[in-house]
Amino acid sequence: MAATADDTAQHTHASPPHRGRRRPGPVAMVISFFGEMLITAGVLLGLFVVYSLWWTNVVADRAADRQADKVRDSWAHESDGGERDAPAVYDSKNGIGFLHVPTMSDDDILVEKGTSMKVLNDGVAGYYTDPVKATLPTSGKKGNFALAAHRDGHGAKFHGIHQIEKGDPIVFETKDTWFVYKVFGILPETSKFNVGVLAKVPEESGREKAGHYITLTTCTPIYTSKYRYIVWGELVRTEKVDENRTPPEELR
Repeated sequence: MAATADDTAQHTHASPPHRGRRRPGPVAMVISFFGEMLITAGVLLGLFVVYSLWWTNVVADRAADRQADKVRDSWAHESDGGERDAPAVYDSKNGIGFLHVPTMSDDDILVEKGTSMKVLNDGVAGYYTDPVKATLPTSGKKGNFALAAHRDGHGAKFHGIHQIEKGDPIVFETKDTWFVYKVFGILPETSKFNVGVLAKVPEESGREKAGHYITLTTCTPIYTSKYRYIVWGELVRTEKVDENRTPPEELR
């Protein structure tokens, strides 16, 4: 049935008057503002974490790969023709050799001089020159070949250091020699100021006499730099590098 005029009038009078939307009070506006600020801060923090833990690894790995190629190309050039018997240049700015630790990483970790952020941020390991001077294995002298690398970000070459166990091999590769070490001691946590672990006879390692040692150091716990994680190894033998650069059995 069609609606009558009376029905329409009654319906019109029954409808509530239209009112505009109430504006939020000052407290609500402040809460909303700070909420948006927290969301923005969270996004920025997330981007920073991605940059620190992923992108810096990408950039560092690229830099390390370029440097590694230079070292291997240099070795190949020194071994060509009449330069085959030329003495190896170990203390070059491009790197002195490669560290191999199968239980920690599959990487061939380039080793360079120094442990500054400028060096380590390129995704390499560096040997100490300060406050303790590392003894290079190529010198033939007894001492401690002490190294450092990042555990997270910037290549994170020592990220898996906690996977190393006593008895595991550590191999240092140079142009003409493989230096094969065996892990004998691990210190899961020590002060960042404990330089005694880098000594020629490393303190707290259990060794009391001079020998041919290697020490790996990095930050701990993961994603912090509060303490240092230490791994010690001792040289068990050396092998001459053949023309095919056949790795020692520990790396096969």
